[in-house]
Amino acid sequence: MNIFITGTESFVGKRLIRALDQLGHKLSGIDAAPSSDGRFLQSDLLNPKLNQLIPQNTDIVIHLAALSRDPDCRNRATECFATNVMGTLALIDAVATHQVQQFIFASTEWVYDLCDAVSLKTENSLINISNHTSEYALSKLVSENNLRQKYQHGFCDTTILRFGIIYGPRPTNWSAVESLFFQVRDQTEIKVGSLETARSFIHVDDIVAGIIASFQTKGFEIINLQGSKLISLGEIISLSEQIHDKTVQISETAPAAPNIRNVSNEKATNLIGFRAQLDLEAGLRSLLTVN
Repeated sequence: MNIFITGTESFVGKRLIRALDQLGHKLSGIDAAPSSDGRFLQSDLLNPKLNQLIPQNTDIVIHLAALSRDPDCRNRATECFATNVMGTLALIDAVATHQVQQFIFASTEWVYDLCDAVSLKTENSLINISNHTSEYALSKLVSENNLRQKYQHGFCDTTILRFGIIYGPRPTNWSAVESLFFQVRDQTEIKVGSLETARSFIHVDDIVAGIIASFQTKGFEIINLQGSKLISLGEIISLSEQIHDKTVQISETAPAAPNIRNVSNEKATNLIGFRAQLDLEAGLRSLLTVN
């Protein structure tokens, strides 16, 4: 297929491009940063000639480009919404001038409010935006709803993928997984809130597999892409100790107050046949490739 990608220089973008190349798809795309291999165009989403950058025979658009870290958006609502909301609307308008079959939008599990160990969040869970203080989460929610409205007005098949918390071999922008792994390697003592704090962390290669599995999904769908199970900070530290063959001292600042986000992956399994394959040990060992 002919696939157009925004955010070609992003962590997920580069891993996705590698996988799609291996599958023989024809790729084009843009990023605000220069293309590291010269294959893709440098452009932001608000380029008035954006529609001209999308090849006429494009089958699928995968929209990864965003201000995607909460610290980059905090107290910067203007910049955040300019890229994540207005940029997405501009891309939708550009795509609408082509005969694209499917629009895939990278959203996030952070759109779910009031998460805990008891309540399992699904794609049908009601979300109260008044509980959100994150500009990043709000920008994704707004774009999700803009896409829903556009689909109702005749836009192409639209698939919203709510990514779990991604980790993998990268030099910066670490999640708790990479951070703890390298703290175990480099330090003798680690401080955490609670060892029982847990997320369904998902390796970047599983995210890529989930994106590919969603190809040709019909209609308007929202799908969570999560790891196969909740992983606690304690598990990450323990496995990291085994891999690095060392022991660290651990201090907890709030042992009785773990923060747990329990998000369902059931729809992804049933609708697109996706289930994360990399277990935590394999995922952590992939980090050994980072200097």
